[in-house]
Amino acid sequence: MRIRRVGGHALLLDFAAPTDSEPDSPDALTPAEPVDPALVEGWRAELWRRRERAELVATEIVPAAATVLLDGVPDPAATAAAIRTWTPMPPLTTSAAAEPVEVPVTYDGEDLPRVAAHWHTDVPSVVRRIAQTEFRVAFCGFAPGFGYLTGLPAELAVPRLPSPRPRVPAGSVALAGPYAGIYPTASPGGWLLVGRTTLALFDVRADPPARLTPGTPVRLLPT
Repeated sequence: MRIRRVGGHALLLDFAAPTDSEPDSPDALTPAEPVDPALVEGWRAELWRRRERAELVATEIVPAAATVLLDGVPDPAATAAAIRTWTPMPPLTTSAAAEPVEVPVTYDGEDLPRVAAHWHTDVPSVVRRIAQTEFRVAFCGFAPGFGYLTGLPAELAVPRLPSPRPRVPAGSVALAGPYAGIYPTASPGGWLLVGRTTLALFDVRADPPARLTPGTPVRLLPT
């Protein structure tokens, strides 16, 4: 893990290994190999716990695929030194008491046969595997309310479409790479569509507006 200063009051925890071409460059942000989502989630959960215990001062803790950003840090140098002494607990033990968000899904996505072929199985087996998986929101991005869900093993990662669709309907449940996700609003997208839900995932009038936030356990249950 590398800890970078970002501006005057922010730190970036970077878990990506440097590229072979620029092994010592602070700008080598492209990982040489994929970052284990459990590693990032473990640190995200550890930082949240430390903040709740007043051992960490930060206004924002923002996880991504290979980084965690801490913003609003009054003393970045001292905070970075403290973080280097911490060891995160396994993420599944940190939020075991959290109730999962159960998302009702109609599994009729047009890309189910493509996923089945990639997994060397049939469509009913794909649906069973997704429905039985205990997902967790690793981070949010792309669109308001869009959570990147981890839980599928690395060998089941699927490629995106060669060209994105101009419009993916709101509520579409999809897979891409090692992640599952649900489109909260209609938008372009290149993920493989496996189903759809009527559950509202983002409402600006709600608190919080996004139903799926980092660390939230999620189940994609067949209707």
